[in-house]
This record gives sequence, structure tokens and C-alpha cells, in this order.
Amino acid sequence: MDTVTRMVADKPVVIFSKSSCCMSHSVRSLICGFGANPTVYELDQAPNGRQIERELQQLGCQPSVPAVFIGQEFIGGSKEVNSLHLRNELVPLLIRAKAIWIWNQQ
Repeated sequence: MDTVTRMVADKPVVIFSKSSCCMSHSVRSLICGFGANPTVYELDQAPNGRQIERELQQLGCQPSVPAVFIGQEFIGGSKEVNSLHLRNELVPLLIRAKAIWIWNQQ
């Protein structure tokens, strides 16, 4: 878990992804749509990707990607992120993490 902890430290939003995962792409697009600029780690392209994937699974991320951290807190995968969005709770999390500063809901 030390590797994941170091990777998410001091970053407002981190997404662990695989380049071929459509759900990872959807989550990234959603978060970017609010103006956030997440740090994205593509596990299938990282030399230690399998080790990171095991750590994410130990954290409870099933499947291992996408795995989203906001404000260094593990949020979950696409289901959890979309649930937060539908309950209008995602933007406040992004603001608290300083991933975005203002949000003009239209």
C-alpha cells in the first residue's frame, strides 16, 4: 500500500486506469468535464503496474480499475464516482480537494 500512498500524496485527484478500459475513460471524462485535471496512471503501461494493481485490490477495489482518489481518499471505482455525481456530491469533493475552485451549475 506504500506505493499507492506515495502516488496519491499531494495530488487532488488520481485515477488508476488501464488504457483499454472504457469505464476508466468515462470516469476520467466526467471528472475532466468539471474542469479538474486528474493525475492518471495507466497500469498496463507502468513497469510496476501489477504491483500497484495488487495494492488497489487490497484496498478493496474490485475490479482494480478504475480506482479514484480525491483528496488522497480512496473513493472507489466507476460505480461509486457515478453515484456521487448523481447525488450532487462529486463537485463538493473536488472543490474540497482543491481540484476545482468554482463550479457554475447551469
